[in-house]
Amino acid sequence: MTRLLPAALLLPISLLASPPAPTGGRALLRPSKAVVAPVMDGRLDDPVWATASSVTGFETFIPEFGKKQAEGTIAFMAYDREHLYFAFRCFDPHPELIKAAVSRRDDIANDDFVCINLDTFNDQQSLYAFYVNPFGIQGDSRFASGKEDFSIDLVWESAGRIDAESYTVEMKIPLKSIRYTSGDVVRMAVFFERTINRRQEHGSYPALDPKAGYAFLPQMAPLEYEGLARASVLELLPAFTYARRATRVDGLMVQEPDKHEWSLTGKAGLTSSLTLDATLNPDFSQVEADAGQVDANLRYSLYYAEKRPFFLEGIEHFNVGATANSPLLTLLHTRTIVDPKFGVKLTGKVGAQDTLALLHAKDTAQPPEAGLPALPDPNVTGLRFKHSLTEDGYLGLFFTDREQSPRRNQTGGADGQIRFSPADMVSFHAFGSSTRPDGVADTKSGKALGVELLHDTSTWAVNAGAHTISTDFESDAGYLTRTGFSAANLNVSPRYYPASGWFRRLGPIAGLTVLRDFASGMSEQDRMLGISAVLRRNGTLSLAYDDSTEIFLGQRFRTDGWSLSAKSQLSKGFSLTLKHRVGQAIWYTATPAQAHGTQTTVQAVIQPTGTLNLTLSWLHADLHRQDTGAKLFSYPISRARFTWQPNEHFFLRAIGEYNSYRRQLLTDYLAAYTYVPGTVVYLGYGSLSKKTAWDAPSGMYRDSDRFLEMQRGLFFKASYLWRF
Repeated sequence: MTRLLPAALLLPISLLASPPAPTGGRALLRPSKAVVAPVMDGRLDDPVWATASSVTGFETFIPEFGKKQAEGTIAFMAYDREHLYFAFRCFDPHPELIKAAVSRRDDIANDDFVCINLDTFNDQQSLYAFYVNPFGIQGDSRFASGKEDFSIDLVWESAGRIDAESYTVEMKIPLKSIRYTSGDVVRMAVFFERTINRRQEHGSYPALDPKAGYAFLPQMAPLEYEGLARASVLELLPAFTYARRATRVDGLMVQEPDKHEWSLTGKAGLTSSLTLDATLNPDFSQVEADAGQVDANLRYSLYYAEKRPFFLEGIEHFNVGATANSPLLTLLHTRTIVDPKFGVKLTGKVGAQDTLALLHAKDTAQPPEAGLPALPDPNVTGLRFKHSLTEDGYLGLFFTDREQSPRRNQTGGADGQIRFSPADMVSFHAFGSSTRPDGVADTKSGKALGVELLHDTSTWAVNAGAHTISTDFESDAGYLTRTGFSAANLNVSPRYYPASGWFRRLGPIAGLTVLRDFASGMSEQDRMLGISAVLRRNGTLSLAYDDSTEIFLGQRFRTDGWSLSAKSQLSKGFSLTLKHRVGQAIWYTATPAQAHGTQTTVQAVIQPTGTLNLTLSWLHADLHRQDTGAKLFSYPISRARFTWQPNEHFFLRAIGEYNSYRRQLLTDYLAAYTYVPGTVVYLGYGSLSKKTAWDAPSGMYRDSDRFLEMQRGLFFKASYLWRF
């Protein structure tokens, strides 16, 4: 497989495309130079805002395109040598209806908010998004290759306040927190956004063209700065963690040795657009346990998103084209790197049109099973290269290598996306894999090919694709749910905007997927009809029916079913979400059986004040044999999370989760102070109890109606971000 990367590098990418075109048809914006930096207090009384450049005239793009927002919005722009400044005045004749809460970072999607979408290279390939709600609470993300990732946490400042006629927001973005091409004149691109929660209404400047749909990267307004300093980034992040854990063994709680570790992570800006990250003995402890998921009757492993800081710089570069309808999500899923001893990463621009991302980490081998020899520590390498085309198109190369002797798996190949009209884009990937399972010459090779076509306007959404993944294709460093098939799909959804009535937008959808399973030679299909709706009030509703089959272990099973999804912000302080599916299913065992069952999720968010949040959720799945009606399992999970957050820096949180299927109760308590991302102090306590009892005479645990604590732990972490 080592031959794949050199062969791919022969691709003459530089001959296939011209440089990205400037953002056409948009007025060039020139922010004002600030003599005195504005104070971040949410008040627009600083001298710079009185004369700053501004835009107004926001138009909607959700739920419909091209409507003037009834509430006026003014967005201001300014800068100095080391910072970019933005401010908003968002008028509202009913300030008492403005939805906002003091919450944790990135938890403002159900609030009113504004957003600066900033394409810092003006190459239409990716952007930073800076979200702020009316209380100044932040959210941030990176967007690339059609995917938005909220896991990053950048260092920037914001503030907001509500007055008698509007809310106002200020934002201060250090140049050290973003990557851009330095020079005497720096050209970026911007897309200003305002969301009004009570109407589910998103407006923007510049307005989106209905004929180009939601392809907003090519539709951003160019932004020009003069005299920006070349940002010299140097960061050190030392961290200390302490953990005390106890586990019940043979009926007694046994104290484990205390664990206390130091770690060090560093970041250096080689240029304003290229960054080197390194880490030694990193602490990757989760601040909050992943919410419980149904882990019974699975055909493939559950997916958990990346949350660990070291991996997040440039993570968007590892997105893969043509994966919207593919079981191959990515070739590099960094959650497969469990506990690295060290890591190094290089990400950023290496030319006007070229992007590079390189990651290498030495992981810690998992303890061997009883009687088996210990394995060496795995080494994981990922290499990504992208060359930008016109608009948001690109061609890319990808290579991964995961070695844990005697096993070695390598993957590599090309992917890309090409926009050939404002509304139409094609994306593709072509990857190969080589797997040496036992260190000898029995190497297995496989391939994964995919192509997808997207047509998106205000009145039509069409998605078509074809994928094939051979039986021997493996991706140890990636995330892959199925192999050994060829499939094709087509989904068509017109969009209607009723002038009156209950609905603001209706989207009927029809879909067809056909798949051929290589091992059995049999085929499966999924014919789907459905409809989605945006309601006049703050609510969404969708209903769909699938007439479908699935091949498993050489047998064809029915997987027909109805699915319902609904969400509504019933009042300013209460929202409700419901998801339900009922239908046929498969009992995934060595002797599979036709079954039927339901899956239900209910979540209620209660916010009695701007500083209190109670989130209640209930998840339930059950399965019954079709032939006998016998219950195979019933799997309910109840979860409650209570948060008190008096300000943007400090919060107290308590979580309780009961898994009835496993008869276990998880509790998690946390006090957290975050000055800026990286400078944090956490103190937490958690425990796991089960409905069981120790029976000393038999030397075994037995079922009980009372809880017995099986694990408990105290956790402390402190880190400080030094930025030079």
